[in-house]
Amino acid sequence: MQVITTCAEMSRLSWAAERPLGLVPTMGALHEGHLSLVRQARTDSAAMAASIFVNPTQFGPNEDFATYPRSLERDLELLQAEGADLVFVPPPHEVYPDGFDTWVEPGSIAEGMEGAARPGHFRGVATVVAKLFTIIRPDRAYFGQKDGQQVAVIRKMNADLNLGVDVVTMPTIREPDGLALSSRNAYLSAEERETAPAVYRALCAAEDIWRRGERDAGRIQRAAHNILSREPLIDAVDYVSTVDAETMQPLETVPDHRPVMIAIAVRLGPVRLIDNVVLG
Repeated sequence: MQVITTCAEMSRLSWAAERPLGLVPTMGALHEGHLSLVRQARTDSAAMAASIFVNPTQFGPNEDFATYPRSLERDLELLQAEGADLVFVPPPHEVYPDGFDTWVEPGSIAEGMEGAARPGHFRGVATVVAKLFTIIRPDRAYFGQKDGQQVAVIRKMNADLNLGVDVVTMPTIREPDGLALSSRNAYLSAEERETAPAVYRALCAAEDIWRRGERDAGRIQRAAHNILSREPLIDAVDYVSTVDAETMQPLETVPDHRPVMIAIAVRLGPVRLIDNVVLG
């Protein structure tokens, strides 16, 4: 396994790699969710690359960039054990050199939910992923469904800019009690960790009434809100949204002919938890 820190060297080695080349972009602090992507990329690809980069441009001024979990040595050990060929670990000045001033601005797909709650977040995500795609030129790139709106933004950007990468979405990996794996779960106290699975229970309640025939988005969302409202440790519900799974546009009625995503974001102590399920 080769660990690379410069864009030029990463481009050189990835161009020379066997094809197809799979890429798993990460911000490190790897968990089983990341590793499920790595294993799929390894299975699908002649060569497999990963990136570890805590991207400063997708964090807001009051967010947790400085304290985001970092465990580079452990991450590299895990990637080596999973058979990664190339690992890109650039410092921020390599990705954003002095004078950097070109950005990818997502459109309406990034306006709601996370885009509304975290202004500028998806500009940072789209820009860094576009850079990774152009530096590494993977054939496929792997992302988790937990960040459903992020995946939709990346798919749209990839198509609109003709980047030519096959964007592969993998299922959310969960703890036995349903909590979606996330690097930020490490911030939860013991009591908060007991409360956190309520997010998935709320999604399951919404999915259940949909399966029983409910198509009114407001009633589906209320089923989720009813679960969340019983949890006193949840400080705020940022949103419970029912959206088209491709465009991220809000829906009043759930159609039977297109995939629909129910997405939730809550604040639980110092942690903001997001999760979703796709209907249909």
